[in-house]
Amino acid sequence: MEVTSFMSEQNAHPERKRRARNRRLREAKFVIKGVLDTDHPIMAHIIPIRRCNLSCTYCNEYDDYSKPVAIETMLRRIDLLGNLRTGVITLSGGEPLLHPELDEVIRRIRANNALAGMITNGYLLTADRVRKLNDAGLDHLQISIDNIMPDDVSKKSLKVLDKKLQILAEHADFHVNINSVLGGGIHNPGDALTVARRAMELGFTSTVGIIHDGDGQLRPLAQREREVFMEMKSFEKKHFSRLNYFQDNIANGKPTQWRCRAGARYLYICEDGLVHYCSQQRGFPGKPLEDYTVADIRREYATEKSCAPLCTVSCVHQISYFDFFRGEQTRAVDLVPQEKEQLVSIKMAGV
Repeated sequence: MEVTSFMSEQNAHPERKRRARNRRLREAKFVIKGVLDTDHPIMAHIIPIRRCNLSCTYCNEYDDYSKPVAIETMLRRIDLLGNLRTGVITLSGGEPLLHPELDEVIRRIRANNALAGMITNGYLLTADRVRKLNDAGLDHLQISIDNIMPDDVSKKSLKVLDKKLQILAEHADFHVNINSVLGGGIHNPGDALTVARRAMELGFTSTVGIIHDGDGQLRPLAQREREVFMEMKSFEKKHFSRLNYFQDNIANGKPTQWRCRAGARYLYICEDGLVHYCSQQRGFPGKPLEDYTVADIRREYATEKSCAPLCTVSCVHQISYFDFFRGEQTRAVDLVPQEKEQLVSIKMAGV
């Protein structure tokens, strides 16, 4: 699709414009609420299915056999997040589009006055599927494209997915972000620049992510990767999901001093309905969402995490910006299992 034809169609698309205005208003309200009140999650990632139709070698967040979470269970979990006054609920996986009743889940997110997001590999997108996502009320969609040509590391290539991007450009009434990645064995770092330019040609936002190790920890970039990273940073548009200042340290192999609010302002809900700090620290705190309360949020808000200095999990960093200026952390957690019945070791900060 030619850039000019897309842009002219976008300008002539009243429903897309209307939804964009409505979404920005709701985002503004959620930002204000996040600043004024620390007793609720700003964002939660929830897993409707662990299974994925791909097998990227750097990914530790999927399997090839799990069944979808029952729709009744998913709707109950969305309501529980709504009761906690969660601002953004993002569907992840695995591959969320494999869930047969995903649209109903999205509608339930919107019914709980939350922004509805999804992270997908894009393979299952068709024009009809995109229109159904519009009808369900999806607000944000992100696709991570790892290379230009598919290889042994990742099949999420621009060659395979460009047609899907064109479908999104023509039919999506929701915001689309294309995330390029560096590290993790990606063979050609320069591919990220090509992916980013294509995303912007189609009118999407573009971000860059640095792939972490199996614990969400730092893997310093090589020289060429750092060069690409700096050029990519200049592409990124001003948007709350573009708050990636912490990556400057990561790109240079340096730790970052920050207050991680995982378990409080950010929640990761696995397919078993347990609350975790993030996708890379599953098991901590490992408490059922059914039992999670404001008391848990307050505890984790004040808890310093030992994995934080070398963390590369961008969504947790971004959400924690809301509270960088306040909320001293007076408890500490060492994310090393001590015994089977004791998943984390808690101590006072500085002890």
